[in-house]
Amino acid sequence: MTGATNLDTVLGKAVTILRAFRPEDHVVSLAELVRRTGLHKATVHRLAKELVANRLLDRVDDGYRLSGGLFELGMLASLERSLLEMAMPFLQDLYERTHETVHLGVRDGHDVVYVAKIGGHRQANAPSRTGGRIPLHCSAIGKALLANSDPELRREVLSSPMVRRTPHTVVAPGILRGQLDKVMETGVAFEREESALGIACVAAPVFGPDDRIVAAISVTGPTTRYRPESQVDAVRAAAEGLRSTMSRRERLR
Repeated sequence: MTGATNLDTVLGKAVTILRAFRPEDHVVSLAELVRRTGLHKATVHRLAKELVANRLLDRVDDGYRLSGGLFELGMLASLERSLLEMAMPFLQDLYERTHETVHLGVRDGHDVVYVAKIGGHRQANAPSRTGGRIPLHCSAIGKALLANSDPELRREVLSSPMVRRTPHTVVAPGILRGQLDKVMETGVAFEREESALGIACVAAPVFGPDDRIVAAISVTGPTTRYRPESQVDAVRAAAEGLRSTMSRRERLR
């Protein structure tokens, strides 16, 4: 069960069901939702039916999956929507320059939430999806966000248990602290098979007009042919271009 949702209310139970889905999930069975939420089977079945009727879940043969209606609601959030509108030209340019998978992500708690993902036929088999999330510590975007966030958040993440998603995931606080310091020095973050085997990634932070971190942009490719160091300049340029656009729009308000 995820978060501190109030299970005494119908809304709280419904939110608990939605939050039971994980980034790697495609379909989750009713029995698994019952196990993850701790709710009674009849309650999960009844609320899942309501969520399907409201286009927040889809009913499929083997269970349930998150519906497109849920992402549509999420994209109505003003920050992410305006950010995506400004970022899309830079993300598209970055894709045209690299022909690798391009991401835009923001922080939510100790996770990255992917606001956009652009990839063609050669895209890497990354675990990301638009609207999905992944822990900060095991992705290049997450490290770029975490390194430039408040020191208190960094302490929270480093002192909390970190999930080892692959044999290469950095879960030692001292090693991760050193990587975050390096991000601050160089302005870019790297991931090498830490969120999923076979992929590498480079990310650059995006700062707002007040110099606070608001997002990060990354380029991801397969380790068989992709070297993230080769795209450092491109991803930096995209991040700086987005920052300039946000600053210009802020001045025109």
